[in-house]
Amino acid sequence: MESRRNQSEDSGRGLRRRSLLAAGTALPVLAVAKPASAQTGVLVEPSVVQQTILGFGGMNHSGWIGDLTAAQRETAFGNGAGQLGFTVLRIPVPEDRAGWSGEVATAKRASELGAKVFASPWNPPASMTETFSGGKRLRYNSYGAYAQHLNDFSTFMRNNGVNLYGISVQNEPDYAHEWTAWTPGEMVRFLRENAGSINTRVIAPESFQYLKRTSDPILNDAAALANVDIIGAHLYGTRSEDLPYPLFREKGGGKELWMTEVYHPNSTDSADRWPHALDVGEHIHRALVHGRFQTYVWWYIRRSYGPMREDGQISKRGANMAHFSKWVRPGYSRITATANPQSNVYITAFKSGSRVVIVAINKNSSAVYLPFTIRDIASATIPTWVTTATRTLSQDTTITMSNGSFGAQLPAQGIRTFVVG
Repeated sequence: MESRRNQSEDSGRGLRRRSLLAAGTALPVLAVAKPASAQTGVLVEPSVVQQTILGFGGMNHSGWIGDLTAAQRETAFGNGAGQLGFTVLRIPVPEDRAGWSGEVATAKRASELGAKVFASPWNPPASMTETFSGGKRLRYNSYGAYAQHLNDFSTFMRNNGVNLYGISVQNEPDYAHEWTAWTPGEMVRFLRENAGSINTRVIAPESFQYLKRTSDPILNDAAALANVDIIGAHLYGTRSEDLPYPLFREKGGGKELWMTEVYHPNSTDSADRWPHALDVGEHIHRALVHGRFQTYVWWYIRRSYGPMREDGQISKRGANMAHFSKWVRPGYSRITATANPQSNVYITAFKSGSRVVIVAINKNSSAVYLPFTIRDIASATIPTWVTTATRTLSQDTTITMSNGSFGAQLPAQGIRTFVVG
């Protein structure tokens, strides 16, 4: 496996998967759960609001794999035909200030197109770290200097036209094979004593596998929690049953919940394999419905396994993301809908004002017909878009809804988005 540090595949993430398997972690990332009872129709309830959606997007790391080109920025963050409609960009905080300028061009254009830009560090400056038995860590007497380092990056970006939405304390502190490690206690200490001085929203802890033992201590410490704005997590190897987070719902009032990095199902397959790319759509569905995340952020935007191929064109995986990102814009709310009406069929619904967006995924090898009922909407003309093995984000048949109901066919091994109102 190539190393990300050598501008290749992805900093040991292949090794990570092998280590997860060796440890007995269940993969693929999210196991398919069967519905509790057989249901054949979909009920959408716009009045039953779940979480606010803040955006979909991915990572740009100019130092490791090269910057997006000007055209690729438009494809990623524009929302016209043949564009992904991304509204979130993640960038690194290079430990060496000489690398900061490399992140400006894409971040500035994404910001101009309305995207939220946030940043994650892999390492503090070398002068602030020390080695120990577990690898590398931030020296305790450098906590204040590190907070200032994060502030300096935020100020640098702002002076170059990018107001960061937030900044993370550390990328994957609990999977620090090639970067800086933090124990949960160290993270809490930094948040309590130093994060209050950070001049943008603070993101923590960005566990590689959404391990609650990294975030529970933050939620259980009022002083630390007061200095955190966003609980961030990655979903590498995370089981479906581990997506709900009751403690966050109990104690995370006023905080945001972000999924800040993943690729799924792996980094070795082409992003255009079909129907495997439908796993991306299902993964987004589960992250939003079961995990109640407010963002969904892929790893590299442009990669052979990413939403954009190396030639700058949208991949089938990217099309699955775009079925959400193009029509579910920041500020939309996820609403209650029948999530799993039939085996291998997944429904996610959203609203903004009187508009309702439904994303429907059919992983079966044959088409599925579904009756839909939307409460509180009597009639509408519904444009739809579809991606299958032979079509990519193609506008499909327009449907007429009357008396609050309509019927629709989901193509075999396909994803279809309905825009109501």
